[in-house]
Amino acid sequence: METTSENAGVFDAKYRALTIGIILAVTTVAFEGLALVTIAPTLAQQLDGLHLFGWIFSAFLLAQILGTMIIGQRINRMGVFASFGISIFIFVTGIVIAAASVNMMMLLAGRVFQGFGAGAIITCVYYSITLGYPDKLRSKILALFSGAYILPALIGPYIAGLIAEYVSWRFVFWMVLPFIGLAVLLTLPAFRKFTVRRDSTPKNSRKEGYALLLTIGTGLLLVGLSLVTNWNGILLSVAGLVILIKPLRTLLPEGTLRARAGLPATIASRGFFVACYNATESYAVLALTDVKKLPADLAGLIVAAGALSWSTAAWLQSRYDIKDHGKGRKKRVTIGIGFMIIGVLSVLLAVGLPAGGIGFAVLSQLFTGFGIGLAHPTTGAIALQHAKAGEEGEISASLQFTDAFSPGLSIGIGGALIAISQSLDLGILTGILLALSLQFIFVLLSFTISFRIKD
Repeated sequence: METTSENAGVFDAKYRALTIGIILAVTTVAFEGLALVTIAPTLAQQLDGLHLFGWIFSAFLLAQILGTMIIGQRINRMGVFASFGISIFIFVTGIVIAAASVNMMMLLAGRVFQGFGAGAIITCVYYSITLGYPDKLRSKILALFSGAYILPALIGPYIAGLIAEYVSWRFVFWMVLPFIGLAVLLTLPAFRKFTVRRDSTPKNSRKEGYALLLTIGTGLLLVGLSLVTNWNGILLSVAGLVILIKPLRTLLPEGTLRARAGLPATIASRGFFVACYNATESYAVLALTDVKKLPADLAGLIVAAGALSWSTAAWLQSRYDIKDHGKGRKKRVTIGIGFMIIGVLSVLLAVGLPAGGIGFAVLSQLFTGFGIGLAHPTTGAIALQHAKAGEEGEISASLQFTDAFSPGLSIGIGGALIAISQSLDLGILTGILLALSLQFIFVLLSFTISFRIKD
C-alpha cells in the first residue's frame, strides 16, 4: 500500500481501520496474558489444581513458541488473511475452553490453544505492518504496537482481580471476545487485499519440527520434575532434557548455552533476567493471595507497579542512549540487573517474613520492574548491533523466542517445586520460597553473564 499524501499518518482514513484493529488485537492478547497473573491463584484453587499452578503460564508460553514458529514459516504460503483468521479462531477456541473449564486439565488445554493463537496473531500483526504501511509510517505503528501493552499492564491485573473477587474469574476470559470480534471486523478487509509471494514449501521448515520437539521435551522435563520424588519422575526429567537440548541449541544463536562473549552472552543474560521477572511476579501474587490471604485485586497492584516502573525505566534508558550514542548500553544492562537483584531479595523478604505485605511487595516490584526496564530494551539494541546485513530478522526471532521460552521454563520449574513441597507435606509457602530462590539464582547468573556482553 502507498500513501496518497506526504503527511499521511497511521490514523488517516486510509489506515485508520487497520491501525485500530491491530492495536485492539495486541491489547486484547496483552490483557489476557497479564490478567492471568492476578487470577491464576484463584482459578487454581477453585479447580483444585494448585499443584499445577506453573502450568497455567508454561502451557501458554510454550504453545506461543509453536504458534509463532509455525505461522511465521507458513504465512507466505497461506497469505495474511487466512493466517490471521486461523490464528484468531485458535485463540478464541482457547478462550472458550478456559472460560468453561470444570477442571484444571481442561483449563490447561484452553491455555495451550490461547498460547498458540497469541503467538500466531502477533506474527500476523508484524507481517501486516510490513505489507500495510509505507516505510515512513512503520516506526509509528510499531511504537503504538509497543504502547498497546502499557494500558493492559497498568489496569488489566487490577480489573481482572476485581472481576475474580466480586463476580467470577470466568468473566476475565469471556470479556475479551467482543474486543477480538471488533479487531477482526476492522483488520480482515485490509488483510484480504494484501498479496504475498506464495511459496509451495515453507522456508526453514525444520524449525517447526525443532519447536515441536522443544515443546515436548520441556513438557516432559517439567512433568518429571514435579514427580521427581519417584523413579518415574526422574526418568521423565532425563528424557525431557535429552529431547530439548538439540532443538534449544538449534533455535538459539551458536554459543548461547555456553554464554560465549558477544551476542550469545547477550541472549543468555536476557533469558535469565526475563525468566526471573515473569516467575517472580507470578509467585509473588500467589504468595500474597494464598499465604497472606490478600484479595486478588490488591495483589494485582504489584503487577501494575512493575509495569509502571518498567515503562519509566525504558523511557529513561532511551534518553540516555541518545545522550551517549549507545556507548553506555553494556553498563545499563548490568545496572538494571543489579536493581532486579535488590527487587528479588525484597520479594523473598516480603513473602518469607510474617510482617511482609502488599507495601513491601509493591516496593520490591518497583525495583524489579525498573531493572528490567533498563536491561530489556538495551539487550535488544545490543543484540541487533551484532546483526550482519540480512540477519536482523533472525536475531529478532531469537529475542522473541528467548522471551517466551525462558519464563515458560522458569515458571514451570517453580510450579514443580511447589508440587514437590506439597507431596512432601512441606506446605505451599516452602514451595513458593523455593521457586523465588530459584529466580534469585537466575538473576545472579544473568548479572554474572552480563559482564561478557560486548556492545
